[in-house]
Amino acid sequence: MAQTSALIDTLKRTLRSHGKTYADVGQALKLSEASVKRLFSHKDFSLERLDRICQMLEMEISDLVEHMTGEQHQLEQLSIEQEQEVVGDKTLLAVAICALNKWKLDEIVAFYDITEGECFKKLAKLDRLKLIDLLPGNRIKIRVAPNFRWQDNGPIQKLFQERLGNEFLHGRFKGDDESLIVLNGMLSRQNVIELKNKLRRLAWEFNVANRDDSSLPLAERHGVTAVLAVRGWQYGLFHPLRNPPA
Repeated sequence: MAQTSALIDTLKRTLRSHGKTYADVGQALKLSEASVKRLFSHKDFSLERLDRICQMLEMEISDLVEHMTGEQHQLEQLSIEQEQEVVGDKTLLAVAICALNKWKLDEIVAFYDITEGECFKKLAKLDRLKLIDLLPGNRIKIRVAPNFRWQDNGPIQKLFQERLGNEFLHGRFKGDDESLIVLNGMLSRQNVIELKNKLRRLAWEFNVANRDDSSLPLAERHGVTAVLAVRGWQYGLFHPLRNPPA
C-alpha cells in the first residue's frame, strides 16, 4: 500500500509538471472531474486507468515508477549539524540557495564576488552534504525532494528570524509583485488546523511553480520570498490594558 500511495503521489506531481488537471484526466478516462478527485483521494487506480493516464502524458508506467524511485532517494531535510555548517559560511549559504534555484556555476560567479575556484569548492561541499550532484563540466543536479524544507527552529530558520526578518518586512509592499496581508481573528481549533493545511498546500504550489520556472533563463526569473505563518498570539501593545489574572 505504501508503494501504491507513493506512485499516485508521483503521478499527481507529474500531472502538475505537465500542466494537466483533474479535468484533463477525466476526459482521458471518460469520467467526471469529481470521480477523478475521488480516485486520487482514495488512491484507487486500476492498471488500465493508470496506463491511460500515462498515455495522455506520453509516458509509460515504467517511466512513472522510475520517477517515483528517483524521488524516494532525494533529500528531504538536512540534519541540524549540516544546517549549522551551511549557516556558518555565508558564501556557502549563498551558493546553496543559488544551486537549489538551478543557477549555473558561471551565473553564480557573475552575480557574486567569488572566483570560479572558490565557487567550485562550495559546490563540492554541497555535493558532500548530498544537496546536489556536481557533474562533469561543473553541471549542477539538485538532489532535494519536492517537499524539502529546512529544520523547524533550526539554524537556517533562526537565521531568517533573527537577522533577515526585519529586513524582509521593512518596506511598504506596494510593488506589483509584492503583497502583505495581516489577519487577526478568533478561530476554533478545527479551523486553525484547516488553515495550517491550506498554508502547506500553498507552500507546495510555490515549490511547484519554482520548479516549473527553473528551466527559464535566469534573466526571466526574479528572487521571491514568501513567508507563511500562523500562530496563537496577542498583541503585546495591549498587555498593559488587560485585567490581572484572577
